[in-house]
Amino acid sequence: MRRAILLSAVLLSQFGTSQLLRTDGKKIVNDKGVNIQLKGLGLGGWMLQEGYMLKTADFAGPQFKIKEKIAELIGQEGMENFYKAYLKNGITKQDIDFLAKSGFNSVRLPMHYNLYTLPIEKETVKGQNTWLEEGFKMTDDLLQWCKENKIYLILDLHAAPGGQGNDENISDNDKTKPSLWASEDNQKKTIALWKKLAERYKDEPWIAGYDLINEPNINFTGKNPNGTDEMSNAPLWKLQKEITEAIREVDNKHIIFLEGNGWGNNYNGLIPIWDKNMVFSFHKYWNYNNDETLKFALDLREKHNMPIWLGETGENSNVWFTELIQLLDKHNIGYAFWPMKKIDNIAGITNVKITPEYQRLLDYWKNNGEKPSKESATKALMQIAENYKFRNVEVKNDVIDAMFRQTKDGSTKPFKNLQAPGKINATDYDLGRIGSAYLDKDFINLWVSDAAKRSEWNSGNQLRNDGVDIYKSKDNQYYVGKTESGEWLQYTINSKTEKTYTFDVQYSSKTEAKIGIEDASGKQLGSLSLSSTGENENWKTVSAKGIHLKKGENKIRIYFENNGVNLNSFTLK
Repeated sequence: MRRAILLSAVLLSQFGTSQLLRTDGKKIVNDKGVNIQLKGLGLGGWMLQEGYMLKTADFAGPQFKIKEKIAELIGQEGMENFYKAYLKNGITKQDIDFLAKSGFNSVRLPMHYNLYTLPIEKETVKGQNTWLEEGFKMTDDLLQWCKENKIYLILDLHAAPGGQGNDENISDNDKTKPSLWASEDNQKKTIALWKKLAERYKDEPWIAGYDLINEPNINFTGKNPNGTDEMSNAPLWKLQKEITEAIREVDNKHIIFLEGNGWGNNYNGLIPIWDKNMVFSFHKYWNYNNDETLKFALDLREKHNMPIWLGETGENSNVWFTELIQLLDKHNIGYAFWPMKKIDNIAGITNVKITPEYQRLLDYWKNNGEKPSKESATKALMQIAENYKFRNVEVKNDVIDAMFRQTKDGSTKPFKNLQAPGKINATDYDLGRIGSAYLDKDFINLWVSDAAKRSEWNSGNQLRNDGVDIYKSKDNQYYVGKTESGEWLQYTINSKTEKTYTFDVQYSSKTEAKIGIEDASGKQLGSLSLSSTGENENWKTVSAKGIHLKKGENKIRIYFENNGVNLNSFTLK
């Protein structure tokens, strides 16, 4: 009897006072009616890889082509072994612990249907659904890790049976086979999969909801192949309504997330809203962070009295991230940034380190160079799978700082513990917003008609995701380059004593130039005239004497008065 009472108490604790989410007019709330702004991250690159995540986009974009390339080199069994290791290492409890500790309260799981059920072409009986344990087990484990961290999990069908659009990379679409929209069997399998998922997770309070179809992009009647000019979208609304009805047969609790056509943003032809617990999802990349870019989504929210959620965004600079989150906070819009992990990456919260052996593999695939042996290719691929483990990735603290602290706090923090006397790398400038920790003239990436160009912000694509341009030298050292007149970098330096130092600055420049040294208040501490060194990586050292620092913390700025100075490091002695 006592055990039954205890069990009842546990169930009441889990469900009666759970954190189950629902909609309340324009808001997402928990079961206590408290507004919940989902601050999440998409686990892109785990169950489904796009070519750019593995650096194979030039010759293999969708996942099935990546698998073909690997199998050609190391055989089908070798390819399958690689993917077993890749999936095992890609997301673990350590990853979710880290996300929760960083400040995220949710994750979005991009699911590939083929981890849960067979493709229609492989079903032995037409219309049958063979269920695969692998995907469900991965989802169960992920949910458990989310529960332990008290963060929400959104299930996202990222690759639907047959593929949901003409952008083949995002849904692993093999265009030699029937698409989702051309095949009734694929649609039925999609509906059945969602019903199966809902039945399994119907009583799970840390499931935030079901994101039915990621980024549909198809021209049902329009001219644009990705559906951006589609006016009716009738098949899209019909299928999402049918999926909802199947889910509601087994689960009346969880939120349904809808996505429009044209990569999630085209809601033309929307039929009358068919469920009371739904959220509109939109995606946002490479445009301005202002009310105008949100207008269509805000109008949807107002017209239908339903919440909106930015289900996918990212792939930009820290400046853009901070601006966007501030904008979303103002409008009470939740979000999920993209992605969690990819190779050789500065714009995400982690970086999977590339290896020379894997680079040689890429060079072979891309340039048809010398074919690696099966043994060496296997070793290179398995090392990459090993590098996906959380303990082996490089955590990008500057990105995390931009997403959380910098959205509320305009102050600067040391990037590293810099001491005087000592050597300081140019790349170790402070953490903080542009205009506070540094100033750079290229700091954001926009793909809009009125933008003069697509800036790459950090054009060297190394180490950090701010506007500062960081390059790797021929001897594998890092330096700040592509500097322009008026740009500057700030460093927080702890001096062991009050002292007047000599600054030895290591630089290169193709022309004569000048840099200034100031404190954060603008007081000039010194200046240096730089002679030409002839080449970008022909380094020279020049000294500035009489640089006075107080004991303890000093914030020092280095100003570039000319274009084209490359700064490697400076030493205080």
